[in-house]
Amino acid sequence: MSSATTAYPLLPDRHPQGDFFVCDILDAAPKGDMGSMEHPIFSLSTKPDTRPRRYEHNGVTIDIKPSVDGLATVHDRDVLIYCISSLIKGMNEGKEPQQVIRFQAADLLKATNRMTTGRGYNLLKAAMERLAGTRISTNITTGGKEIFETFGLIERARIVRETRDGRMQEVEVKLSDWVFNAIRAQEVLTLSREYFRLRKPLERRIYELARKHCGRQKEWRVSMEVLQKKCGSGSTLREFRRLVATIAKEDAEYNHMPDYQIRIDDAKDQLIARSRGTVGADPSEAVDIPPLDPDVYDMARAAAPGWDVHAIEADWRAWASTTPRNPEMAFLGFCKKWAQQRGEG
Repeated sequence: MSSATTAYPLLPDRHPQGDFFVCDILDAAPKGDMGSMEHPIFSLSTKPDTRPRRYEHNGVTIDIKPSVDGLATVHDRDVLIYCISSLIKGMNEGKEPQQVIRFQAADLLKATNRMTTGRGYNLLKAAMERLAGTRISTNITTGGKEIFETFGLIERARIVRETRDGRMQEVEVKLSDWVFNAIRAQEVLTLSREYFRLRKPLERRIYELARKHCGRQKEWRVSMEVLQKKCGSGSTLREFRRLVATIAKEDAEYNHMPDYQIRIDDAKDQLIARSRGTVGADPSEAVDIPPLDPDVYDMARAAAPGWDVHAIEADWRAWASTTPRNPEMAFLGFCKKWAQQRGEG
């Protein structure tokens, strides 16, 4: 048992009594502007990554430039997840979201399964510096708005109060317009709390992509070549395949990946993410989406040329976790994404 315990791929649950307020899925339509889940904005490296990168895929371009501290990492994303969750929770309670958010550092550390030691606070400070220092230029839209200028994931962060031994108590973060637009438009997806126990950055990235692309469908397949691109991996394709195969092998042994079973189809050189049925409500319960306006189907055919839009609609209704505010626009967004994904190879 001792060797199995040592090899167990998840981090320990450091704060088992804490409950993390994860926002509900507020709009089930998959949107290309859920940028930081769909596109490789964060570095997979655990060491300072100072290489600028450019990502182009299906008409989306992103230029990401690091500061001297390096690019923001997948683990730094925890700060954004916490801020977004906090604001969405407030919106659910009828509060107006604010671009400047103030919180207790200890609350963030506990919610994201981080250490509350001095090292934990130092790592949090470094994460905020990288988030503010990483600059992005992109044509991705959030909240229906295109942001062309260069911006940081957070515009600034400051420590409002410190303890005598130098630990942060209260922290104030100003989110970028890009992130804040996404929050106001409720372009968010619920993450499993187990996400914060995943050790490897690549595991977290694969989970994010599965959550975004598979949702509550039975499975999602993606070629290794496209997956490498979406993960932003700097490894060779051969090494990337090996790293993903290791994750799939561990998942087959421990079932440690949240919400999705991760497997490899060697014959087709694809990753397969299969739903464990743990996302949202019971998948057999249909979400109450009213009939669509008949005129929307012509627009859907233009968004997904050559595809059976009624079959796509059936998949969309099965995938949806809640009734979107604008079902026609949500369905069109789904059709567009459907066609894009099936053109990825």
